[in-house]
Amino acid sequence: MDAAMEIFELTKNFPPEEKYSMVDQARRASRSVCTNIAEGWRKRRYKAAFIAKLSDAEGEACESQVWIDFARRCGYLTGNVADELDAKYDQIMGQLVKMINEADKC
Repeated sequence: MDAAMEIFELTKNFPPEEKYSMVDQARRASRSVCTNIAEGWRKRRYKAAFIAKLSDAEGEACESQVWIDFARRCGYLTGNVADELDAKYDQIMGQLVKMINEADKC
């Protein structure tokens, strides 16, 4: 959720012409990471459903990284800010992969 909130705050400063494209998509993807994890956790008694939701969250985290890269290339984010966000999503994806691989332990 912290990474999604960071994207929310940063995208407030993006140009108005990006409001319905990059801003909307970046915010949706970043929020979907959290919501898919929450939904998956509630379904954890059903291993396949749990893994499917975690996999969806992993995909949304990857999409978030793509939007971060677009924002960097368009000059909306500095290299340092984009690198830090990218690293946060790398960590999130690593945690998701571990949860998927150890789904029997949850």
